[in-house]
Amino acid sequence: MTARIVLLAVLMWGCNENKNLVTPQVKPLMEAVYASGFVVSDQEYQVFSQADGTIDEILVPEGEAIKKGNTILKIKSIAASARYEQTRQTYQQALQTKNPVLAELTAITQSARAKMQLDSLNFVRFTNLLKANATTRVEHDRAELQYKNSRNDFEAAKSKLTKAKTDLETAIKNAYNQLQIAEEESSNHSVRSDRDGVVLKIMKEQGELVRRSEAVAIVGKPANFYLKLTVDELDVQRVKTGQPALIKIDALSGKILNGKVTKVYPLVDTRQQSLRVDVAFNDTTNQLISGMAVEVNIVIQQKENALVIPKQLLQPGDSLWVMEHNKKQKVKIVRGIETLDEVEIISGITRQSTLLN
Repeated sequence: MTARIVLLAVLMWGCNENKNLVTPQVKPLMEAVYASGFVVSDQEYQVFSQADGTIDEILVPEGEAIKKGNTILKIKSIAASARYEQTRQTYQQALQTKNPVLAELTAITQSARAKMQLDSLNFVRFTNLLKANATTRVEHDRAELQYKNSRNDFEAAKSKLTKAKTDLETAIKNAYNQLQIAEEESSNHSVRSDRDGVVLKIMKEQGELVRRSEAVAIVGKPANFYLKLTVDELDVQRVKTGQPALIKIDALSGKILNGKVTKVYPLVDTRQQSLRVDVAFNDTTNQLISGMAVEVNIVIQQKENALVIPKQLLQPGDSLWVMEHNKKQKVKIVRGIETLDEVEIISGITRQSTLLN
């Protein structure tokens, strides 16, 4: 896109009596890149919903201040509330089940241990009696079998107790994790601000349906403003941080404000074939409102006393037709600053040269 100057008044060109003859002019000339965009409040951002539901309550209306972490509005979801209540009950039930189950299994294990210890003593006694020929082999073997059975019962009870502890702890942990997920999901129904500022806009009315990842509010700091602009991709290489900018805001009766480029973003928007550029205000005004449309000239270079001719006089190969000694001649020139309609001539002609139109 050719650089466009929208803020400069058009100057009349001096001509000889012959309308085909033009003389260069010495005047201020500016080369600038045209950009358009909007006034944006400092740290302005869109607040998005993280849950599906309906707007239940708007806690901070438009225009009021808000602190970081405060809730802007609440979203109601019957399904989410039911899931949270179900997971909470499951977790409570898991906690309540643990102690009675473990107490019962512990009692069974202790009883099995006591029986095993008793049968062990009985088995030792019959072993000693058998050595003294005071009992029969059958009685001894019966005592041994009873001891082995009670020992197996004890091992089984102990294993069951250990497994129950693991299973119950796992159940409690899983229930707790599900409760945490449900709590986080439930907390998503409270839309909070990420920073201090002012609620500039609420995009939904109470009772309206809202979807996850849908913008529901805009928060910013209207005490300070900057410009969010788009520049044609053909002018990308010419725009640099720190360049001055002339700002025109129609809502302020066309008043011209001064600013400077503060950031040039490194990515071109492929849909619009444009680049984002941010401009800060040098001038202070209390009339700015976020969303105002602006037109801006980003100044690439300028001169107070430039030798200027109409651009239409240029010939291919950077040359001009001039009249010298009543003869038509073609001369090479070196161009300087260019605008949409004018061009600075650095060398090749003088202020006194007569050009053919």
